[in-house]
Amino acid sequence: MVESSAPARRDVYRWGLITALGVIAGYGAVLLANVRHFYTDDSESQYAPLWVMLGRQLRDGQFPAMVPEHWMAGNYTIEEAGLLNPPQLLIDLIAPSVDNVAVYTTVIKLIFAIVLGLGVYRICVEYGAKLPWAAVAGIAIPFTGWLLFFDEASWYTAFTGTAWLVHAWASGVRYARGRSGPIQTFVFLYLAISVQYIFPAVEAGLMIGAVAVGEVVYQRKWLPSVRLLAVAGAAAVAGVATYLPSMLSAKVTWRGTAQINNDQFLTVPWSESLNASLPSTLPAYSSWWGYVQPMPVVYIAWFLIPALAFIDWHKARENWREFTAIALVAIMALMWTAGPGTIGPLRWPARVLPMLALGLLVLVCVLLGRYAAFADRRRRGIAAAVLIGLLWLRSFSAAPDEVVWHVVAALGIAGLGAAVVWLGVRRGTAAACVLIIVSVFPIAFLQVHAAQPTPMSWNLPQNRSEMKAAFPDFAGTTLQLADRGLIRPGERTLQGAYGSLVFGNYAKDLELTYVSGYTPNGHFWFGEMLCMRWDTSVCPDAYRRAFATEPSTGKTIVDLMKVDRVVLQKALYPDARNQPAPPGWRWVDYPGHEKYIAVLERDNGLLSTRNGRVAAVTGGTATSVSESDPTSSVRVSSEQGGRVVFARLGWPGYRATLNGREVPFTVVAKTFVAVDIPAGTKNADLELTWRPPGWKLGVGAVLLGMLGAGAMQWLSLRARRRDDEPGGGTSVPLSADRPTPEPDLVGAIK
Repeated sequence: MVESSAPARRDVYRWGLITALGVIAGYGAVLLANVRHFYTDDSESQYAPLWVMLGRQLRDGQFPAMVPEHWMAGNYTIEEAGLLNPPQLLIDLIAPSVDNVAVYTTVIKLIFAIVLGLGVYRICVEYGAKLPWAAVAGIAIPFTGWLLFFDEASWYTAFTGTAWLVHAWASGVRYARGRSGPIQTFVFLYLAISVQYIFPAVEAGLMIGAVAVGEVVYQRKWLPSVRLLAVAGAAAVAGVATYLPSMLSAKVTWRGTAQINNDQFLTVPWSESLNASLPSTLPAYSSWWGYVQPMPVVYIAWFLIPALAFIDWHKARENWREFTAIALVAIMALMWTAGPGTIGPLRWPARVLPMLALGLLVLVCVLLGRYAAFADRRRRGIAAAVLIGLLWLRSFSAAPDEVVWHVVAALGIAGLGAAVVWLGVRRGTAAACVLIIVSVFPIAFLQVHAAQPTPMSWNLPQNRSEMKAAFPDFAGTTLQLADRGLIRPGERTLQGAYGSLVFGNYAKDLELTYVSGYTPNGHFWFGEMLCMRWDTSVCPDAYRRAFATEPSTGKTIVDLMKVDRVVLQKALYPDARNQPAPPGWRWVDYPGHEKYIAVLERDNGLLSTRNGRVAAVTGGTATSVSESDPTSSVRVSSEQGGRVVFARLGWPGYRATLNGREVPFTVVAKTFVAVDIPAGTKNADLELTWRPPGWKLGVGAVLLGMLGAGAMQWLSLRARRRDDEPGGGTSVPLSADRPTPEPDLVGAIK
C-alpha cells in the first residue's frame, strides 16, 4: 500500500492549539450559565476541602496517609486522595494558598479538560483523521452529557482518570505502530490508575486490551501488541500500590462484600445511551431523581448520529481493520452501561457513559475525517432526516413532557447539519468543522442553563477566609451529631446553617479537626457505633450512643475517642439544651450560633492534648512519650497485666512492639486499637505504629513496574538503532487514503 504525506507539524500544533482554545471557550459558555457548575456536589463537599487538608499536611512535612482524629474518613490510603499521583500532589500543595476554592476547582478542571481534549485529538490523529475533525472530537468530548454534568461538575477523580486514559490510548497506538517508545504509554497509564478511583483503572485495562486486539487485526502481527501489553502490565504492577491498602482494608469497610447483582439503579438501557445527538434529551432510567432525568447525561454531540448519513461506508469497509480497537471500546462501554448494577467495588454502570461517548465520538470523527462524502446529497439528506426523526422519537418517548423542546432541538440540529454540509461543499472541511466547533458552545450553555437550579449542589461557601471568619473557632477535636437532610434549602448559606454546621469535608476548608468527613469507604463498625453516614450525618440515636459506656473500659465512647467537644444540631435534637449535660461536660454558648447548634464541652478543658492518644488504661499505667499520626510511643508498666486502649480506629495495618519485640493487639468494641500488657512489665517502651497494609509489597510493585518500563524502553531504543542501520527497519502497512500521523502533540520518544 502507498503512504500519503503526513500532516505538517505546524498544522498539527495549530489545530491542537485550536482544540485547547475551543475547550476554554466552552468552559466560558458553561460558566455563563452557572458560575458554580464545576464546584458542585462532590467537588465542593469532598475533593476541594481534601486538597486543602492534604496540602497543609504536605507543607508541614507529613505524608497524609492517616489522620486518626478524622476517624472514619481518616485513612486516606483508601479514599480518593491520589496520594501516589504526582500531578495531584502538586494540586494539593497549591490549594492552601488559594482562598476561593470554587475558582481553584474550576481552573484545575479546565486544565484537565484541555488535557482530555488534546488526548482525544491525538487519538483521532493517530487513526488518520483530518486535523479539523480531530479538533472537533477534542473540543466536543468535555461537553458530552455525563462528563459535563457529573464527572466535570462533581466526580473529579473519574474526570482526571479519563483525561490521562485518552493519552494512554494515543500513546499506545503510537508505540504499537513503532512511532514512539513505551514510556509515554507507561506514564499515562500509571497516572490514570493512580488517581485512586477504580473506574478509570478498569477502563484503562479494557482500552489497552481493545487496542492490543485492534493492532493484531490491523497489522496482522502479534509482537507489537505483546509489547504494548507488556508495558501496560508494568503500569498495572506499579499501580498496585494505589489499591493494595483498599483491598486489604475492605473487610472492615462498607465495601467489604464482593458481589455481582443488577439492581437497575443507574443502569442505562441501550436505547437511551444511543440517543446521543438530541441536545434536549432527558433519558429514562432509575437514579436519585426518579425515572426521567433532569439533565441530558446521555448526550454526546449533535452531529454524531446524523453524520452517519454522510460517510462513504464502502471505503470505510475496505479499511475496517484499522478501526477495530475504537469499535471494541464503544461496544464494551455500551454493554457495561446496561449492567450489572454492581460488580464488586464497581457500581452504577452509568459511570461508563464517558467511555461510550469517547468510543463513538472518536469513531465517527475518524470516519468523517477520512471518508466524508457529499455526493448524492439529496439521498443522504433524507437519511439524515430519518435519523433525526428517530432521535426525536426516542427522546419524546423518554420525556414526553418536553415535546416542544425536543421539536426545537430536532429542527435546530437539522438546520445546523444543512449549514455544515453547505460549508463543507462550498468552503471545505475546515470551514465546516469550525461551524461544528462554534455550535458546541451555545448548546453547552443552553443545556446547563436549562438544568438550573442544579439538583446536585450542596451550595457550600467558596471563600475560605469568609468561612473561617463566620464559623466558631473550635479548638481540639469536635464530634458533630447532625443530619444534612434537615437543613432547608434557604438555610444552605454561610449566614445560615453553614456558619455553624459542617458536612462532608467542609471542616477541612475551615482548618478544624472534626470527627469523620466525606467517605465512600467508611469503617463499618465505627459507622454502626455512631450510626454515622458517608457525609457525616447521623441518626437521632447517635447522641445516646456517643455517651454510652463501653463495658470493658468503663469509659464512654467520646472518652475513648478523646473528643473535646460535641456539637448537636438543634433541628435533630431540639430539646437537648434543656437537658442536664452529661457528667464531666457543660453546655457552652456561642453567640450567633444558637439557632443551629447546641455545644457541649468538657469541664476540664481539652482532653485531646493530654497523654497523647492513650484513651484508657486498665491494670497498669501508660504515659505518652511521643506522638505522630502513624505512631504512638508510650511508657507502660503493669504488675498483674493490663491493657492500653488508644484513640485510634482499628484499621488494618497496625503493628505493636514492646521493648522492640512484636506483641499482638486487639480492638475494643470492634473499633478502638488496644494492646495487652504482660504481667511484670515495668517502664517498658510500647510502640504502636500504623503503615498502609501491603506497603512493602506496594513499594516493590512500583519498583518492579518502573524496572519493567525501563527494560522495555531499552529494548525499544535498541530496536530503533538496529532499524536505522542500512537495510534495517520495518513499517506498519497504511491504507492509501490514510495520512501518516507523524507529529505527536506530546512528543514522541525517539
